[in-house]
Amino acid sequence: MTGAAARFTTADGWRYGLLGLPLAFVALPLYVLLPNHYARAFGVPLAALGVVLLVARLFDAFLDPWLGRVADRLFARTPAAVLRFGWVAAAFLALGFALLFFPPVRGTTALLAWAAFALAWTYLAYSALSIAHQSWGAMLGGDAAQRSRVVAWREGCGLAGVLLASLLPLLAGLAASAAALGVLLALACWAWQSGPRPRTAAGASGADWRTPFARAPFRRLLAVFVLNGIASAVPATLVLFFVQDRLQAPAAMEPLFLGSYFLSAAIAIPLWVAAVPRFGLARAWLAGILLAIAAFAGASQLGAGDTWAFLAICIAAGAALGTDLALPGALLAGVIAAAGDGGRAEGAYFGWWNFATKLNLALAAGLALPLLALAGYTPGSRDPEALDALTLAYCVLPCVLKLAAAALLYLLLIHKETAE
Repeated sequence: MTGAAARFTTADGWRYGLLGLPLAFVALPLYVLLPNHYARAFGVPLAALGVVLLVARLFDAFLDPWLGRVADRLFARTPAAVLRFGWVAAAFLALGFALLFFPPVRGTTALLAWAAFALAWTYLAYSALSIAHQSWGAMLGGDAAQRSRVVAWREGCGLAGVLLASLLPLLAGLAASAAALGVLLALACWAWQSGPRPRTAAGASGADWRTPFARAPFRRLLAVFVLNGIASAVPATLVLFFVQDRLQAPAAMEPLFLGSYFLSAAIAIPLWVAAVPRFGLARAWLAGILLAIAAFAGASQLGAGDTWAFLAICIAAGAALGTDLALPGALLAGVIAAAGDGGRAEGAYFGWWNFATKLNLALAAGLALPLLALAGYTPGSRDPEALDALTLAYCVLPCVLKLAAAALLYLLLIHKETAE
């Protein structure tokens, strides 16, 4: 594939999208399992852990615009330079994962310091690889349907990685998971190297890091993305606490909940992509947000023992997740192309895009966990008031934020597009 808008085949999809699998394999332990693991396995206090996660994620987030600039400069050389950069970042990512989940220290202070160091290392490698890969996909071009297919392959493979990451640590342990990550990263980088290559603009030297914010469509899209992202990041941080303490579900049910959630998203992605030619990217995304609101509203009514009802909630919420994964990135690729920044500024755009994603996760962990601690909640709590606070944080707050995101999406994207 040599042209920016050449046909994107199934073989191209596998070769480009496969790297999404190990990247997501890392993301699930980092953002969902890590807080629970450090709190329960090592007894690290939630409030202190929340502060470390906040600082580490903010450090990571503020590096992303700079990493985007680095990616643009590499693309301005040759795609081969980007691929070499990707191989190095992948090696650092595999090592960082092992450092994070196998700390050689004990004691709360030492563990918190080690977690901060290992998180910074892992986040840096993860972000560098992610931004380069996302920018590459945006440069492949095409119409709205093709852009959604490109993102869908990446995110669909990512969901396979999430499913693997939700099961492998439980079935084979963390050591096997770390080894599997190294193998998967090597295979995915090889596939990426043999896959479709983008065409950069002639003589491109990369855009200024401020370029994306000079584009009003980007500012509008980013506002919706941030608000919706915070709404999704809060329950992602709290889901295991909700399952273990509010539902009091058996430990054996946890992989079923996570697996059904991500499997549902994987199944839903091609359905949402198929709806894009008829309804458009923005309207399909709005439908997904409304479905997520309905799912979390239902979860707010659950209590101890309602495990099968929560399984149904996970399936509905997973279907909604499919839109969050496949459609915003395709909308962003369209914004880049419409602005005339294709082939020279994708790194700048995705640097800020990832900055927003990390900021969402940082705020979710750094604010939700300490606030829950202030409300009296601790892991294993059975106090009714503490569990009510957990329900408010896990279910009600995301509904409020997603309603606001849906309103913004309609007013800033759908209504404006119709008016124009």
